[in-house]
Formats: sequence, structure tokens, C-alpha cells
Amino acid sequence: MRLIFVRHGAAHAGFNGLIGGPTGCSGLTDRGREQASLLRDHLASTRRLSVDVLLTSLIPRAIETAGIIAPALGFDDVPQDCDLCEVHTGEADGVDWAEYPSRFGSFDMAAEPDRVFAPGGDSWNGFHDRVRSAMDRLAADHRDQTVMAVCHAGVIAASMRVRLGVPTGAVSARLVPTHTGLTEWEHDPATNQWTLRRYDDTRHLDDDG
Repeated sequence: MRLIFVRHGAAHAGFNGLIGGPTGCSGLTDRGREQASLLRDHLASTRRLSVDVLLTSLIPRAIETAGIIAPALGFDDVPQDCDLCEVHTGEADGVDWAEYPSRFGSFDMAAEPDRVFAPGGDSWNGFHDRVRSAMDRLAADHRDQTVMAVCHAGVIAASMRVRLGVPTGAVSARLVPTHTGLTEWEHDPATNQWTLRRYDDTRHLDDDG
């Protein structure tokens, strides 16, 4: 089974303004739509990827990205999978980042990895457990298939941590996948081993002036 993670295009959501969960996210910027269109055109012209299943998270910036690239892969509809979402923000979804500390406290991933982001949301450890379980589920459900999942930087980084054994509390370095970059994992059911085949493939952006 091949699992190809695609980070969404550049979005309005970030660490300023509203916290961008399913409610707070307002989708892609013009640049994000351009990035997704470049990926779509690259996939359509090269036909280098044959994808059996296309999925997206429930968050608008991922849904919009998936909708742009879907025609190049032969899909009309893209099912949504909650496990592909960024850290679930719970009651903080749509709250201004400036108000977050006073309403919900701090989200210290290293010092308090089991503390939830907000009521109804993920803890840091819980988020990594979710990503691990999602990968295992997709491998079991789509054996011998290629799955493309449009998701988020956090999901991609978490996949690297849980599969390569990087401590989730490490703060001396970080992974920041490029918008619309592709990261590919391969799962061997005989050994239950995951192999990283490529990380942050952005060749579709190479000729972007």
C-alpha cells in the first residue's frame, strides 16, 4: 500500500487571526489555489501517479485543495476523513489566537503533552496516536492500493515522528512541509513495516516564477 500525503495549499488560517479548525478556517488564499492548480496540472500532464483512493480532512483548506486536484486523478467527489485533520482544536475552533491563552491556557507540547488544546480537542500525544491509528487503518483497508490524502503539516510531521521514532517532544528541530508538497509512505503487510519513499516533493512548483 502506498500512502501519499499532500499538504493543503497556502491558507488564510495560521497562528494569527482565527484558529483554523473546521469552523475557523476560511479556505485557501489566491496563492494557495495557484499552488493546488500547479499540482493538478502537473499530475494531469505527467500522469506519474495512479491513485485508487483520494481523501481529504474535514478542514476547508484541505477540502478546497482536494477539490482542485481531484479532476486530474479522475475523481468527482472526495470523501472526508476526520483522522486526517490537524490537531483538533475543540472549543477553541474559530477563537482569535490573541484570546486563546486567557480562555484556554497554554498548549505546551513538551511540558504537558497530555493536556488538550481546548475542551473537546486533542492533546499532543493524542494527536500522534490518532495519526498512527489512521495510517494503520488506511493500510488495512486499502492493501495493494495507492491512497492520496490531502491533509496538514502537523499530520505529515506526526507521521514522520511516529514511524521514524522521533520523540514527539523534540523542540530543537522541526519539520515544515511545503504547501502542496507530497510525502509518500509505503506499507509492507508481510512485515507491517513503513518505508518513507519521499518527503516534500514539490517538483510541480519548480517552474513557478
